[in-house]
Amino acid sequence: MMMDCLASGVNPLTRVVDHAWKTSEGGLTILSNHMIMMVVAAVALMLVLPRLVRVPPSGDDLDRLTPRGSRNAIEVICQFLRDFVARPYLGPYTDRFIPYIWSVFFFILTCNLLGLVPLEPITRPIMKLFGQDRGIYGTATGNIWVTGALATCTLLMIVVNGLRLHGMVFVKHLFMGPFPINCLMAFLELVGLVAKSFALAIRLFANIIAGDILLAVLVGFIAMAGAASAWLGLAVAIPVVLGGAAIMLLELFVAFLQAFIFTFLSSVFIGQAVNLHHEDEGEHGTGHEAELAHGP
Repeated sequence: MMMDCLASGVNPLTRVVDHAWKTSEGGLTILSNHMIMMVVAAVALMLVLPRLVRVPPSGDDLDRLTPRGSRNAIEVICQFLRDFVARPYLGPYTDRFIPYIWSVFFFILTCNLLGLVPLEPITRPIMKLFGQDRGIYGTATGNIWVTGALATCTLLMIVVNGLRLHGMVFVKHLFMGPFPINCLMAFLELVGLVAKSFALAIRLFANIIAGDILLAVLVGFIAMAGAASAWLGLAVAIPVVLGGAAIMLLELFVAFLQAFIFTFLSSVFIGQAVNLHHEDEGEHGTGHEAELAHGP
């Protein structure tokens, strides 16, 4: 991020906003930096992650099946998310939803980490060959539309699977209490569902964009001081660079933390929808729930 700003020589705040590459006649963005970064993150996951966890083709069974290095690290993360994040809230439905939980975590984490890589000065010469003046860069999760789409996916997982697993019992669960209080409760429950998704989107967006804006403003101090005097710019640059390095380390921590928080809250919200405690539990016995809990 800091290298992007220093190399560009322009307003550093332009480094934290999305730039459209192609728009429709109506002004709708068809292709932008953040869209490209999401595709890069998805492709990187599909290409790199299987290689990190693959089993060695040679050696005895003990050596082949014992996770080491990157495979061990990925396995620890996946097991932690399954046993300590998802299972307490999803219960018997953990195996059904854990692929979504893993996918969301690694996708958000990859987008967050790619946003910390100074890609703009690296990709700008390449893009000039295609007649473009700017490079490809940016943190996709620093875009409210991206985090909103991720939150909408969780909302759909809540509603669709609540209806799929429990049918009208899920709907009846919204109408708690006698009439007309149950209608008000149902309205509040629906508002709560939307509020949960809104909170997911805003929390991820705000925490990611805050660090980017802080770094951009700090780098802007160097440009303002340098415009007055070269020595003043150098004097300001030293503490700014040191402080920026510390913030970048904090941003690295935040990248993991926000991916975890989004995953944790998604597990909680989905678990509340699929683990219903109702009076008609005899109609949905443990055998039926165990059957539903496996497979997509």
